[in-house]
Amino acid sequence: MLEDKVIVIVGATGGIGATLTRQLASTGARLVLAARNAEKLAALATELPIDVLISATDITQPQQVDTLIARTISRFGQIDVLVNAAGAGILKAYNTIEPSDLDKMLDLNLKGCFYTTQAAAKEMQKRKSGHICNVVGILGKHSMPMAAAYSASKFGVVGFSKSIAEELKRFGVKITLFYFGGIDSPFWDQVNLKVDRHKMLSCETAANAIFYALSAEPQAIPMEINIQPESHLFF
Repeated sequence: MLEDKVIVIVGATGGIGATLTRQLASTGARLVLAARNAEKLAALATELPIDVLISATDITQPQQVDTLIARTISRFGQIDVLVNAAGAGILKAYNTIEPSDLDKMLDLNLKGCFYTTQAAAKEMQKRKSGHICNVVGILGKHSMPMAAAYSASKFGVVGFSKSIAEELKRFGVKITLFYFGGIDSPFWDQVNLKVDRHKMLSCETAANAIFYALSAEPQAIPMEINIQPESHLFF
């Protein structure tokens, strides 16, 4: 079902992105891998059994996002799927959050996701077909202490995604939001909180959920997928 589909994975070198990339490499899909670090992208590409297009991209810069999409269209002629798996987290008390912290969360998690969604959707609308997968995380649906800036960015992703989905549904473009609980990934390497990563979900669990959504029957629209670890549930 995914054979010959052109799939753009943003945040391809992260835990979820890299795991999903490896899963998709055996499906016959044509992959475009984007991340900020060119060396990590090249290293990931060498692991794969297929030839892929890699594009070092800072999604906080709209011009670089436009270049990513233009390179994809130039190489493959279309975009069938966009997976937004890039993101970062700053988790600390609200009264210690600096303006630079808020800017980082909004620029990367919110604006970056908006730019890539917007750019890919324009191409999908032309063909009246496409699927956009935005990895939000559970803190885009539920709040918790120490996550004011992070949740602000992720709640924003939910808001714009649902609005864009309403605009795109008559063009055959669908959007799926993924609310994963804690994922044991490099995300936590930069977070100064004491957490038990052994009780978190694996990157494989998250990638499997995205793979499922991409493999669903054309008439089936998985609008939201919510998976959380048993140790820490939000209802």
